[in-house]
Amino acid sequence: MLSLHQIKRTGGRLLLNSVRSSALTSSSAPLLRPYAARFYASTPSVTPQPATRKELSESFLDGTSAVYVEEMFAAWKSNPSSVHKSWDVFFRQSEKGAAPGTAYMSPPTLGRADYSPSTTSSSASSSAPTVSGSTDSLQRVNDSMRLVLLVRAYQVRGHSIATLDPLEIDIHEMPAELKPERYGFTEADMDREIYVGDNLISGFLSSGKHTTTLRSIIERLKQTYCGTIGVEYMHIQEREMCDWIRQRFETDQKYQLTPDQKKKTLERLAWADQFERFLNTKYKTHKRFGLDGCESLIPGTKALIDTAADLGVDSIVIGMPHRGRLNVLANVVRKPLPTIFSEFNGGVVTNETDEYTLSGDVKYHLGTSYDRPTNSGKLIHLSLVANPSHLEAVAPVVEGKTRAKQFYAEDKDRSTVLPIIMHGDAAFAGQGVVYETLHLSHLKDYTTGGSIHIIVNNQIGFTTDPKSSRSSMYCTDVAKTIDCPIFHVNGDDPEAVVHVMQTAAEWRQTFKRDVIVDIICYRRYGHNEIDQPHFTQPLMYQKIDKMTPVLTKYSEQLKKEGVLTAEAYDTMMEHIHSVYEKGYEEGAKKIPAASDWLESKWTGFKSPAQLARISDTAVSADILQKIGKVISTVPEGFSLHNTIKRNWKDKATMFETGKAIDWATAEALAFGSLMLEGNHVRLSGQDVERGTFSHRHAVLHDQKDGKTYTPLASLDTNQAAFSISNSSLSEFAVLGFELGYSLENPNSLILWEAQFGDFANGAQVIIDQFVSSGEQKWLRQSGLTMLLPHGYDGAGPEHSSARLERFLNLCDSDPNKPFSKEEGESKQIQHSNWQIVFCTTPANYFHVLRRQIHRDFRKPLVLMTSKYLLRYTPSFSTLSEMTVGGEAPRFRRIYPESFPDQIVPVDKVKRVVFCSGQVYYNLLKARTDNNVKDVALIRLEQIYPFPFDLVSEQVALYPNAEMIWCQEEPMNMGAWGFVRAHFATVLKSSGKSITYTGRPVSASPAVASPKVHDRQQSKFLSEALNFNIPSQ
Repeated sequence: MLSLHQIKRTGGRLLLNSVRSSALTSSSAPLLRPYAARFYASTPSVTPQPATRKELSESFLDGTSAVYVEEMFAAWKSNPSSVHKSWDVFFRQSEKGAAPGTAYMSPPTLGRADYSPSTTSSSASSSAPTVSGSTDSLQRVNDSMRLVLLVRAYQVRGHSIATLDPLEIDIHEMPAELKPERYGFTEADMDREIYVGDNLISGFLSSGKHTTTLRSIIERLKQTYCGTIGVEYMHIQEREMCDWIRQRFETDQKYQLTPDQKKKTLERLAWADQFERFLNTKYKTHKRFGLDGCESLIPGTKALIDTAADLGVDSIVIGMPHRGRLNVLANVVRKPLPTIFSEFNGGVVTNETDEYTLSGDVKYHLGTSYDRPTNSGKLIHLSLVANPSHLEAVAPVVEGKTRAKQFYAEDKDRSTVLPIIMHGDAAFAGQGVVYETLHLSHLKDYTTGGSIHIIVNNQIGFTTDPKSSRSSMYCTDVAKTIDCPIFHVNGDDPEAVVHVMQTAAEWRQTFKRDVIVDIICYRRYGHNEIDQPHFTQPLMYQKIDKMTPVLTKYSEQLKKEGVLTAEAYDTMMEHIHSVYEKGYEEGAKKIPAASDWLESKWTGFKSPAQLARISDTAVSADILQKIGKVISTVPEGFSLHNTIKRNWKDKATMFETGKAIDWATAEALAFGSLMLEGNHVRLSGQDVERGTFSHRHAVLHDQKDGKTYTPLASLDTNQAAFSISNSSLSEFAVLGFELGYSLENPNSLILWEAQFGDFANGAQVIIDQFVSSGEQKWLRQSGLTMLLPHGYDGAGPEHSSARLERFLNLCDSDPNKPFSKEEGESKQIQHSNWQIVFCTTPANYFHVLRRQIHRDFRKPLVLMTSKYLLRYTPSFSTLSEMTVGGEAPRFRRIYPESFPDQIVPVDKVKRVVFCSGQVYYNLLKARTDNNVKDVALIRLEQIYPFPFDLVSEQVALYPNAEMIWCQEEPMNMGAWGFVRAHFATVLKSSGKSITYTGRPVSASPAVASPKVHDRQQSKFLSEALNFNIPSQ
């Protein structure tokens, strides 16, 4: 018996070669020739031609014919008499094991009334096909087969000649495969009856009849695939999904809105149109990046939301660029009009004191969150995420926030929370983060159950034409990589826009897959309202200047249809205008409040202007031992790798002795204790489950059956959830995703770990525009934690540096404004935009992770993490350093001299060397090896906020010492450029200064040669500690 795969290959070729020899004209032969011998040979002298690789890869015929054969085979398996006689013979012989190419022979009874399957089986088993049957029967079958190919061509390529461009600029020639003559049809065939049977052509084309005419089929194909909607879906691999789309579009009649739906669409269109006109009147010289030219977005989006709500969605997260944002805020999210107009008038959120400045952002970047009723009366929550001007950067943030909402709502089938992301055409095609974000859509720990992507396709990017901004036919082609449908729609047809938006909502709720809606429209003004587009697009804007607004066209259409009267229309417009006028008047008096921007889950968390509490972060010994027992054992019968087995034995010893707690164990204790307290923990990044340096092993793999076990997810039945996820090889999208996740709920520790610290620069847009500045611009707090491996170990220029200097350069620190000791742990950090920390002990790492949760405000944390120290025993901690009543109740911003008994008394100390990170252990070893007694070593664990109070104490402790800063990074990198000015403030009263020791300035982060690395290190260590290097 042949497999279905073999049958599809052979049957597909027979199908394609059923075209008569008359179809093999010089133009069509290359397309049809490759697919094997003729199904019927009305001209026996024509011989099959071999296929070339290029011809065999032709996607339209090769792929879709296989789908057709699969349809035939499925129908035949169900009922052999339901398919044409020729297919019945083919499948019968294939089932008996006939080789491809011999399974079919023309049934001698074709066209005879006395045909039955039983009478043909013996004659059909001949070793070679023969030509038999009447000429009429041959013509009948050939017509049917050729018609199938034509139908498939429209399903695949019909969109290319759809009426999509309201400007009629982007007009394509009809592809050859859409022309009937490509398949041997002539004008004489247009009205001839063609046999379609019961199963030959599915969907609207059959209409329940056995025959149809070529003309009627083509008319219906054009109505369906070449109108103001163009559908791309034949690239989707799942048959069920393709059928679903065909059923929605290949209907007996074109979609039709009811009179009430048309009125609602017009009303929503009017609100959108009048909003832009109102702003243009009141704020003529303001940039607003209006929606003029794509007003249909508003009724379309509202119809999408209505449909989604009816299908079970109760929360929607929206991300979008600046184009049309204010209109969406006003008419979709329904942000109060007085608030919007207040922002136009320069209104900003005021501070309770002048000690902390909120910068705010331009009005077309702001986000908001509101509950709004839908058209059917259901309440739905809408969140519009704040975003910068960096196009598409908000996309992964939306996905992460959506995933978090789904998690907290226990929306496991992803039915109640929906992400909607709006794009510009040039950005969707040009920004790499689009693909990075799409690529997350099917990943278990990142999927949101499908996003609805809406493209406002102005057919221009700032001043750049599409031909210069992409290499593909459509800006949406990148989305084909994830098998999602793409609906192109003419923005000047509001009903078509509404229809595809509703269909998009239905698709997403049915299949939990992404879907693209490409609204092809235009931009009535330039990039902004005071820009002059005629400079670069004179022909386009000559057409745009003559364009009738879509509201005018649609209202006239409805008047002609008798859906509404002119009086009703005028009344509606007067009402809309009066509402905008009232909002404008109230906006002049409104005083903005922070509550306009914040969500309820963050109620009670302190702003920078409110003094917050700081809690101890130590944990009871019982809790630590409970966690330790779980993370040092595995279930009965679980087969560990021998190396991990030894590690787990060592880990058990740690908890028995309370000593030598390594970095991975301290991290696990921090995570575990937070979860036992009810806080969700999520860690993601490249290879985080094992850890880049094979240190974490948070997910264990059975060596016999491959099953996995996650100890931290098995602490207690009442613990909060633990999620650890190896991510795709992306930094931009994944860090953006985790940032979005962190914005949803403050009671969670969300971490992203870079594979190597310098890989973080792949996410620099997220770091610069969101993480470091998000709170000051948008009042959005985040406790996102970034783990960045950093340290100079002789590994070369790459992977040595996490670029500490870049993060310090983004700090909003004033080195001339020191904070007192009372302010050092609360007020100072609240007034900081984030925290930069480089821990030197596992215990301090434990505390700083827990500190992220144990305070009533949130700040991003950037953690430099040493690779070298992961297995460096002298850096390890004791359990007592993490235990209530032990040595350290909370995070230590500074470690003073740890071995005062090994050096001279404080008044005899000649040098105090301040440092941060793993270089401390190099200094300590060098001090011991060289018997240096008059140098004290002080560690800055928290570089920012700079610990003015504690540094001042250390400086005062050593009155006769000179101050040194030592780092392993080059002089123009690392912390030196940042700490120098801060030390100057501390030392100002004493008349002292601080001196640099470290590597010399360099363009490259590190040298490639291990010998040069060691020589550099020896040199700066000797300079810092003031000893002579022994001669080599």
